[in-house]
Amino acid sequence: MACGCWASIPPSTSPRRATEAGIETIGDFFTDAVGHRILKSHGAASVVIANNMIANVDNLDPLVIGVRDVLAPDGLFVFETQYGVDVTEKNLLDTVYHEHLSYFNIKPLTRFFARLGMEVIDVQHIWTKGGSIRVTVQRAGGAKKPSAEVARFIAEEDRLGVDQPAYYAPYVKRIAAIRDELVAMADAAHARGQSVAGYGVSVGTTTLLPQFGLESKIDFLVDDDPKKGNVMAGPGYDIPILPPAALYERKPAFVVVFAWRYVDPIRAKHAGYFADGGKFVVPLPGISMVDRAD
Repeated sequence: MACGCWASIPPSTSPRRATEAGIETIGDFFTDAVGHRILKSHGAASVVIANNMIANVDNLDPLVIGVRDVLAPDGLFVFETQYGVDVTEKNLLDTVYHEHLSYFNIKPLTRFFARLGMEVIDVQHIWTKGGSIRVTVQRAGGAKKPSAEVARFIAEEDRLGVDQPAYYAPYVKRIAAIRDELVAMADAAHARGQSVAGYGVSVGTTTLLPQFGLESKIDFLVDDDPKKGNVMAGPGYDIPILPPAALYERKPAFVVVFAWRYVDPIRAKHAGYFADGGKFVVPLPGISMVDRAD
């Protein structure tokens, strides 16, 4: 069983620099062909890890076949990804963007892996990205018995009915209600001659702007990272990106915190804005108002 470490990364990333830093790196997407190449050159793997990347892969079959074939008989595949139930139950709308092609629940994952000769043997519910799963998989018929957590997750998904279209109707209604409230608040501020700002420039922001109907309602965005550029451009909008000092200079009626998971450290920096009567509006998982730094 191989004990060395290797990594497979997209070709756009520099494999040479990673290799020079001590992690032998193949500049290619991981597929069955890459897995066979690694098996031949390095031997079988005791563990293969994939954190927060399988949601970005359009066709998972070649990747999983490659993992299966490179694993030693008692090897394990461990991956982390967004949990589909958390996306819907917690209104994690900002995790839905162009790079994420899939959102995974355990029941369909067990069927998928079984089709390719593998077996889900454990699931952990973890906090990352608002709600994720860490899944452990072995070759079908491997030495380890599935933990009770696998059956528990499947039973809960069956109880919720996540494989039925009707399950998603309340989610759509909740998002629509948030949108309507945010648009009404922005329109009222503009009617008073006040501006509306947004905090956070990320892939999540590109999702929330159109989903909440805010493309023409946000007058400017601020971000702590000065490298985010000068404008966020999208279909029908070009929103200026300014440093956070703009909150004190322009005094918007309120700030929609698109980076809502980080609202606590963000609010701690802006006691002065709150002292001037400013407000943060946190849009997810439901609208809440913040008007103090602690």
